[in-house]
Amino acid sequence: MKQIIYGAAYYPEYMPYERTDTDFKMMKEAGLNTIRIAESTWSTLEKRDGVFDFSYIDRTLDAASRFGLNVIVGTPTYAIPSWLAKKEPSVMVETKDGRAHYGHRQLFDITDPAYLFHCERVIRALAEHTASHPSVIGFQIDNETKHFDVNTAAVQARFVDYLKDKFETTERLNDAFYLRYWSNSIDSWDDFPDMTGCINAGLAAEYEKFKRSLAAGFLAWQADLIREYKRDDQFITHNFDFEWRIADNDTWHEGCSYGVQPGINHAEASKCLTLAGTDIYHPTQDESTGAEIAFGGDSIRSLKTAPYIVLETEAQGFMQWVPYPGQLKLDLMSHLASGAMGVMYWHWHSIHNSFETYWKGILSHDLQKGPVYDEIAECGNLIGAVGYDRLCIRKQNRIALVTDNHSLTALDLQPTGRHLSYNDVVRKFYDCLYKMNLECDVVDVHELDVTRYRMIVVPELYSAEDSIIENLRAFTENGGVLLASFRSFFTDESLSVRTDLQPHGMTDCFGLYYQLFTKPGKTKVDGEQIYDFMELLCPDSAEVLYRYEHPYWSRYAAATKHHFGNGFAYYVGCLPADRTLSAVIKAAAADAGLPEEDMPYEWPVIVRRGENSLGKKVVYILNYSENPVSVRNIFGPGTDLLTGTACAEGEDIPLSDWGVSVLELS
Repeated sequence: MKQIIYGAAYYPEYMPYERTDTDFKMMKEAGLNTIRIAESTWSTLEKRDGVFDFSYIDRTLDAASRFGLNVIVGTPTYAIPSWLAKKEPSVMVETKDGRAHYGHRQLFDITDPAYLFHCERVIRALAEHTASHPSVIGFQIDNETKHFDVNTAAVQARFVDYLKDKFETTERLNDAFYLRYWSNSIDSWDDFPDMTGCINAGLAAEYEKFKRSLAAGFLAWQADLIREYKRDDQFITHNFDFEWRIADNDTWHEGCSYGVQPGINHAEASKCLTLAGTDIYHPTQDESTGAEIAFGGDSIRSLKTAPYIVLETEAQGFMQWVPYPGQLKLDLMSHLASGAMGVMYWHWHSIHNSFETYWKGILSHDLQKGPVYDEIAECGNLIGAVGYDRLCIRKQNRIALVTDNHSLTALDLQPTGRHLSYNDVVRKFYDCLYKMNLECDVVDVHELDVTRYRMIVVPELYSAEDSIIENLRAFTENGGVLLASFRSFFTDESLSVRTDLQPHGMTDCFGLYYQLFTKPGKTKVDGEQIYDFMELLCPDSAEVLYRYEHPYWSRYAAATKHHFGNGFAYYVGCLPADRTLSAVIKAAAADAGLPEEDMPYEWPVIVRRGENSLGKKVVYILNYSENPVSVRNIFGPGTDLLTGTACAEGEDIPLSDWGVSVLELS
C-alpha cells in the first residue's frame, strides 16, 4: 500500500433510503479512500437457505469503482440469519450457563459442524463473487473472534484428546494438576469429568488455553478458504479486540478497549494473517489520554513487527464520547504514531433503529455534514496531501512489556478475593511507561525475542515455564535490565506452585526471596497507600529502593534493585502509587542505557517516534490536554509535516489544546 487507508464501515442495507452515490461523494470530499462491507450482513446475502443475493454487494462495488474507493470485504460469520438458528439449533453456543438464544451477535459455536458448513458456503460464495473486483484490496475474516465460552460435550471430548496428546497417561495428568485433591484424580481417560464443575484452577486454565486455540483455528480455517480465491495483491486481516472494561460509574454501558483479550491469543491467531488489524475504542472529551490507542497499537504492531490497520475506532460512538474540537485529529495522529498504516471508523452513518442506535457514526441521524464530518474531512485531506511515505512509520523500540494469556486466566480463576486484576497490573505498568514517553512493544511471552531489547518489563507473569525463566535470566546476565512485578514466576505451566523459595528460579537474579504475602491494610510505600496485595520481600544482596511503611512490615522491602551478571534486575513486590512506580521505571531505564533526554517530557505531552519509508526520522508530539503548551525542539532541525513549517533545533513548538505536531527531521 502506498496510501494511508482512511475510511469507514459502510452498510447500505441499513440505510433508510438509497443514497450510495451521495455517501461516496461525501467520502471523497472528506479524503476517505476505503470502505469495509459485508461483515455483518449474512441475512441480506443469504435470505434463504442456499439462496444467495449479491445485488447490494454489486451495487456497492460498482459505485466504489466509479468513485475510486478501495473496498475491504468482511466474511459475515459473526452474525447469523434466523433461518440458520431455526434449522440448526446447535449453532447457538452452549456455555456453562446453557444454550444461547438467537438475537445477539457472536453467540455461536465456532466448532459446530452445521455452523462451519454454512460458514464455508457463504464465505466461498462471497469470496468467489468479490475477489476479482479491482476495488477489493483485502478481506477481513470474521469479527472480533473469541471462543465465546463454548462448553459442549464435543468440545470437551476434543479437550480430552488434547490432554492425551500432551500428558499421555492419566498419572501424568494427575501429577501436573495435583488432581488427587478432593478426589479429582482419574485412573481412566473414560472417567474424565465434565469441565462445567471444575474446581482446579490449573485444569480450568488449560481448558481456556485449549479453547483459545479453537478460536485461532477458526480464523486460520477462514483464512485458508479466502486464500483459494484472493489475488496476490489482496491482504487477509482480522479486527482483534481487547478486554472491554466497563466504567465503575457506568449508567450508559460505557466501556473501552482496556487490556489483554482473555478469549483468544492474538499472537497465536495472527499467524494466519497477512496484515494485523484491530478495533480500538477509547474515552474522549476530558477522559482522553491516548493510552488505549497506544496500548492497542503497541500490542497489534508487535504481532508481526510491522504496520497494522485500525479497522474500527469511534467517530462519535457513545453520546458521552462526542469529541471535542481537535480530538479526532489528535486520535488519528496517535494511531499513526503507534505505527498504524490505516484508520477506519465504525461507522459511516448512524443507525436509525437497532441495538446500536445510539452508537453514532461519522454522520449523525440526519445524514448531513456536521462538525464530526468536517474534522474528519480536514484530517482526510491533510493525510492525503502529506502521504503514506512521510506519515507512516516503523518503530524499533528498546523496551518490551511482556503479556501472557495463561497468567491472565490463572489469576482470574484463583479464589483469593483479589480486586486487582491481571489487566489492571499490566495497564498500570504500561501507562507509567507511556506517560513517561518510554515507548515499548507489547509482546506475548512465547514470542519474546530478548535480543531485540535493552529492557524487559514483566508484570504478573504468574505462570512461567523453566525455559522462559532461563531466557530472562540469560537476558539479564548478558547486560539487559529486567523489571518484574509481584506474583511473577510463582507457578509452572500447570499452575502448580513451585516448591522452592519465591520467586522461583530467580532469587539469585533479584537478590531476594519471600515466603509471606498479605493484604496491605494500612501499609504505605513512599507515603502512599498501596492496594490489594503485597509480598514481604527479604533482600539478600539486593539494594532496597523502598520499604513498607508499617509497624510490623517495615523490615521487608517493597521494591529492590540487584546487579546480576552484566545486567540489572528490579523487583516490585506490590503496586505502589504511580509516581513511585514511575521512579523505579526511570531508574531501570537509566540502567538500560536509555538516557533521560529520551524522555524529556511527561504527561500530557506524549512523544512517539519512528522512521518513515523515505528513511527520515519522524517525531509525533501530542498534547492530551485542553491547555495549549509549548514544547522545546530537542530532536533536531526539521519540518512539521502537518503545517509545512520549518523548525530549528531549540525552537519552541506551539501545541494548541488537543494539538499535534509531526516533525520530520532533516
